[in-house]
Amino acid sequence: MQLRDKDLLSVQEVRELVGAAKEAQATLAEKDQEYVDRLCKSIARAGVRNAERLGVMAWEETGFGVPADKKIKNVFASRSVYEYIKELKTVGVIGWEPEKRLRTIAVPLGVIAGLIPSTNPTSTAFYKALISIKAGNAIVFSPHPQAKRCILESVKVIRQAISEAGGDENLVCCITTPTIEATDSLMRHTDVALILATGGAAMVRAAYSSGTPAIGVGPGNGPSFIEQSADLKLAVRQIVASKTFDNGTVCASEQSIICTDDYFAQVKAEMESQGCYFLNAEEREQLGKYILRANGTMNPEIVGRNAQVIAGLANISIPNGTKIIVAMEDGVGRGHPYSNEKLAPILAFFTAPDCKAVCEKCEEILHYEGAGHTFSIHTQNEEIVSYFARRIPATRIIVNTGSTFGGIGATTGLPPALTLGCGAEGGSSTSDNVGPLNLINRRFVAYPIRTLAEIKASMPECPDGICESSLGTPSMANVDVDMVVAEILKRLKAF
Repeated sequence: MQLRDKDLLSVQEVRELVGAAKEAQATLAEKDQEYVDRLCKSIARAGVRNAERLGVMAWEETGFGVPADKKIKNVFASRSVYEYIKELKTVGVIGWEPEKRLRTIAVPLGVIAGLIPSTNPTSTAFYKALISIKAGNAIVFSPHPQAKRCILESVKVIRQAISEAGGDENLVCCITTPTIEATDSLMRHTDVALILATGGAAMVRAAYSSGTPAIGVGPGNGPSFIEQSADLKLAVRQIVASKTFDNGTVCASEQSIICTDDYFAQVKAEMESQGCYFLNAEEREQLGKYILRANGTMNPEIVGRNAQVIAGLANISIPNGTKIIVAMEDGVGRGHPYSNEKLAPILAFFTAPDCKAVCEKCEEILHYEGAGHTFSIHTQNEEIVSYFARRIPATRIIVNTGSTFGGIGATTGLPPALTLGCGAEGGSSTSDNVGPLNLINRRFVAYPIRTLAEIKASMPECPDGICESSLGTPSMANVDVDMVVAEILKRLKAF
């Protein structure tokens, strides 16, 4: 009975939070761009000021990752995101095309439901708050229960920053009693306009099946191809930095390395020299049984842990100073646990006879898990980049940089973001690095640029192959356009 009461209270809290957020958003919708930007600037500054403290809190509460790296993520989600979006026009008229006489007006969505994962809890809270408010929306967070305390503290910081800038702190709210029922109620609430879902595959599926429009992201499982023209030492250094950043909790991080058969010895030697440990057959089998649960999903015990901790949990011994555990893999799918996403410093290693076979293997990996997400390649050959870019089922093709940092837009020109769309091939509604422009409706004001008489006059008397066919299709020249238009209007009126 006590549990039932908790569920009911959490659902009631959702109703109250959405109501408060709706009222705050209605006021925000009447403000100008300068006002909106002032709120965003205040949030970003607060995120930077509290980056270290909140990073430590997230690490202490979840046990995931590295406190210093979480600080960097908090600064990225605050300052880097703000610097990218600060000049965007998101209020009122955002476009005018004189030659088309077409005006575009930004219209806020309203209240957004934001699902926050345990892997990047505090940084995701700042990132989603910033892009939501920049677009003129309010947001209500559903925190992951394992990261509730640090997420609530982040929201407290954000709300104070909004208040200090003269805004209504209810623009950002958070469920304090997270339950499955509360999250479901939030996603299905009639006053929620959009769900911004970051989390496990089950949560993203629930968002898309809720009946509310959603932007969700599938799992990352990005392979990384080291091609022979690459600067091998630099490529491995970038991969190690990327995969060990916050102990691999960023979904854009490398999940497997692949090279051609004749290059394997050199790549392996360089990886070993930079702190990677290749498991023997027995160790590979032992860890393989541990990293996935019986249902084929990732074991949460490995998430965000360092290599030594993971080895201890799986009861295997690895050298001191090991940064990444590497397992040779010969297949993809069930029975090949290293071919899955691993949000930890664990990499699969594949080889293939040639570049064509490498590409086919990468396609197979991504179609199994991670379609539409991220692929990285290290090469100096632009023809090879083009070959893979045309074929690999990934939205982000990251070249000559760590996949983590390239995918989220830290070291590349991609928009800085912590929600990375996977497009239709990955079951997502967008392929963008999600930002404020994904969180607005566009209203188009269109003026005439031609008359009906001009349209009629511009029609050719008898375009080749159109007027008459073997089936006796009537010529467009014989059609009375005014009569057709009148008939259409008559039928529409009757309807």
